[in-house]
Amino acid sequence: MTNFWSIWIIVLSSVVVIGCIVLLRACSKNNTGVEEGESMGHSFDGIEELNNPLPKWWSYLFYITIVFSVIYLALYPGLGSFKGLLGWTSSNQSVRTIAESKQAVIDAEKQGRWVQYDQEVKQADKVFGPVFKAFAETPLEELVKNEEALKVGGRLFLQNCAMCHGSDARGSKGFPNLTDDAWLYGGELATIKTTIMNGRHGMMPPKGGLPIEDSELPGLAEYVFKLSGREHDPALAALGQGSYMKGCFACHGMDGTGNKFMGAPNLTDKAWLYGGSRGAIQLSVKNGRSGVMPAWKDILGEEKVHVITAYVYSLSDK
Repeated sequence: MTNFWSIWIIVLSSVVVIGCIVLLRACSKNNTGVEEGESMGHSFDGIEELNNPLPKWWSYLFYITIVFSVIYLALYPGLGSFKGLLGWTSSNQSVRTIAESKQAVIDAEKQGRWVQYDQEVKQADKVFGPVFKAFAETPLEELVKNEEALKVGGRLFLQNCAMCHGSDARGSKGFPNLTDDAWLYGGELATIKTTIMNGRHGMMPPKGGLPIEDSELPGLAEYVFKLSGREHDPALAALGQGSYMKGCFACHGMDGTGNKFMGAPNLTDKAWLYGGSRGAIQLSVKNGRSGVMPAWKDILGEEKVHVITAYVYSLSDK
């Protein structure tokens, strides 16, 4: 965190706390010119507003929360880069490898610091480490038949993958459906594991980097409709084929079936990552697409990725 943002957070937090104190004191005083318990001079639906003070219990409770917040900000991280008087931290680093996390626990214990997250990781490793090790030593071809491993993989998927691919793994616009048989990079067990371990970066430049004019986009979309076996305008599709032959085939193939080595989509099936309407296809060609899946090897470790791979493979329509 830079000094600017650290100071910004400190100032903002302090202003909020002080503002609460000022507001509470202002509301505790009678500055209306009307005696307490007397009418404020207006009513609605038969209900008359009286000048009543804030309930004492409510004011005291508010003061308690303010005092608690001040003590909390003094003891724990919350004011920019200030680490708090207790030196508590959920983790020494926001992102670390499994090996680094274990080393951080050792270092923290030597220094007598309280590192809650790392301590929990250490305890979890003692309990679940042997389980994941046994799963990791099992070939994926066998692991996909292990119901217990698939249950564990399903829980790991929900915790780490569902935010993009959905809890049902059916994905959404820009995030692949993992339950069908359409795989950009291949649906074999080894390939799925490689994808999860190392991540993927799919890139289609605007118009494929080809000399394609905007006026050609409707025809090109129509030709893609033809490739996918949908109703289309033959004459317009014929014009679009000429545009396609300018170089689209280099990635998607002469027959439009794609290239898994490059992650180029198959244009002849029914799976559309960014939408399969004429407008969506034209937009994809015109502006290009860039999809990134992060690498999970340093976040989860290979043992957990091994189990998730088996689970994802079990979902697909093979």
